[in-house]
Amino acid sequence: MTAPEAPASDSMLLLRGVSKTFGGLTAVDGLDLDIKRGQIFSIIGPNGAGKTTVFNLITGIYRPSSGDMDFDGSSIIGLTPDRVLRRGITRTFQNIRLFNNMTVLENVLVGQHVHYPGNLPAVMLHLPNYRAAERRAHERALDLLGFFGPSLVTRQDEYASNLSYADRRRLEIARALGSNPKLMLLDEPTAGMNDAETAEAVRYIQRLRAEFGLTILLIEHKLQVTMGISDRIAVLDYGKKIAEGLPAEIQRNEQVIEAYLGRKATV
Repeated sequence: MTAPEAPASDSMLLLRGVSKTFGGLTAVDGLDLDIKRGQIFSIIGPNGAGKTTVFNLITGIYRPSSGDMDFDGSSIIGLTPDRVLRRGITRTFQNIRLFNNMTVLENVLVGQHVHYPGNLPAVMLHLPNYRAAERRAHERALDLLGFFGPSLVTRQDEYASNLSYADRRRLEIARALGSNPKLMLLDEPTAGMNDAETAEAVRYIQRLRAEFGLTILLIEHKLQVTMGISDRIAVLDYGKKIAEGLPAEIQRNEQVIEAYLGRKATV
């Protein structure tokens, strides 16, 4: 009789003692994180706290100076960004990075490149399997644009540079979805948005989890967003994690209040 199979871990991303130094500067210092499957997990902290460095470590742009990082049960230490993407981790950037000289549709097609046949003759000769992959990619790109309503679909043939700021943010997320990720890292997705655009962005983030089954790791400076959307929050200050917990716990934490406001909490 065989033993029952052990249940899979509910940890999607696990960081243990992760540090990153640049010369004499320690940008991330002994960070532990455990992001569970299906969570919306936020990292907050003052400017220069090390938040984007954490994203760069997870996505293979930087290699940790020390520590371990496991994604979906296996190490991602030393993987290049393209291999991290193939594992199922995608991201957006604080400063929007689109191909502005390409159309809206082409930007989303680029996001699906990891699923295209890798056979050079198939590409050069437009063999049937490549043409079929192109058709599937085109259909999926339109579906992903449609996730954000009609505004992107109706402008699919326009250059990305012609879009409004909020629509460029949406397009960047649509492109990131093209790789069929398990984990999406969103770096300040509501930066530069007004209140109405921010509220709409929050709804889209919630739908990303509900409709695509994504786990989401979020950096966001607008505390009303993180407190309202997050299952759990970690707070960084000078590269160290100074607090972690439920949103209500973070709001009451004296160290967090000091880091943000420079004063003790009032009773």
